Amino acid sequence: MLLDIRSQSTIADYFVICSGDNERQLRAIVDHVDAQIQRQFGLNPRIEGSSDTGWIVIDYADVVVHVFSANQRDYYRLEGLWNKVPPVVVVQ
Repeated sequence: MLLDIRSQSTIADYFVICSGDNERQLRAIVDHVDAQIQRQFGLNPRIEGSSDTGWIVIDYADVVVHVFSANQRDYYRLEGLWNKVPPVVVVQ
């Protein structure tokens, strides 16, 4: 899910929220996103969290990527916290 949070926040312009099925998949998502952004835009993010906690945040300043395990995504429900912002892309 891609959320346009510009109207509600100054911390970033967009949030990407996605999830994986297990620790290995979470790490693979983070590694792939980071490698592609580095290759295409030369950006080095700040990365917080780890696959074993079930929530990893990749901060590119204007875009913040949240990679969750299914349980953590359901628990934190970021989509619900940001329900006043328009989703740009939703993929299921």
